[in-house]
Amino acid sequence: MSRRIQTIVLEGVLAVLGITTVFPFVWMLFSAFKPNREIVSLHQSLLPQEWTLENFTGLQDKFDFLRFFLNSLGVALVITAVTIYTSCLCGYVLAKYRFRGRNAVFGFILGTMMIPWAVTIIPRYSMFASWGLRDHYIALILPAALSGFGIFMFRQSMSDIPDAILEAARIDGAGEIYIFHRIVLPMSRNPISALAIFQFLWSWEDYLWPYLMMDSEDKQVLAVGLTTFNGRYGTDYGGLFAATTISVIPVLVVYLIFQKRFIAGAAAAAVKG
Repeated sequence: MSRRIQTIVLEGVLAVLGITTVFPFVWMLFSAFKPNREIVSLHQSLLPQEWTLENFTGLQDKFDFLRFFLNSLGVALVITAVTIYTSCLCGYVLAKYRFRGRNAVFGFILGTMMIPWAVTIIPRYSMFASWGLRDHYIALILPAALSGFGIFMFRQSMSDIPDAILEAARIDGAGEIYIFHRIVLPMSRNPISALAIFQFLWSWEDYLWPYLMMDSEDKQVLAVGLTTFNGRYGTDYGGLFAATTISVIPVLVVYLIFQKRFIAGAAAAAVKG
C-alpha cells in the first residue's frame, strides 16, 4: 500500500510540474489569437474573448518574418547535419580504433565540455572577425561543426557495437568508408535521433552568436529578428506571440520525427545503466 501511495504522490508531483511547464506555452498560444487590447487588459482570461487571425495574417507586413524563418531553418538544418556527421565520425574513431594518445584526445574533448560558453565568446569573435567572416553564415556553422557532447555520446554508443561485425566486413573486403557509412551509421540511429533533437533545438534558439556575427538584416536569424520586431514595433504583443508560436513548429516537427528513436535510445541507456 505504501508503494502505491508513493507512486500516486510521484505522479501527482510530475503532473503539477508538467502543467507548470506547459501552461505558459498554452497561454502564449491562445494569446496569439487575441487583439492587443485584450492582451494588455487588466482582466485576463486564458481563452480569447474575441478571436482574431490578424496577428498571423498581418505578420509579414510588420517585418520580414518569412526571411528570418527560412534563414534560421537553413542554418539549423545545416548545423545539425554537419554536427551529426562529425560526431559520428569522431565517436567511431575514438571507440573502435586503437592508437597512441586516444584517451588523451578523448579527455581533451571532455575538457572542452567543462568550459563555460561565455568564456569563449570574445576570443571566438576576435578570431572570426580577423578572418573576415563577419556577416557570413559560415561563422554560424563552423563553431558548431564539432560538438564535444555529440562526440562523447557517439563514442559511448559505438563502443557497444560488436567488433566481430566490423572484422567480418573487413574480411569480406569492405573498406573503412563503406563500413562506417553502411554498417556503423545504420546501427547508430538512436543516438543520431537524440543528437538531432538537441542540436536542432540549440541551433534554432541561439541568439547571442548570430546577433554578434550577422550585420545584414536580410541574413539575420529568427531568434534575433523577434527581438528587433518587439523593440521596433513597440507593444504589438499579438504579433510577437503569433511569430513565436510559428517559430515553435519546426522544433515540434523535428521531435515528432525522431521521438521514437530518441525514446528507444533513452530506454536502452537506462537499461544499460
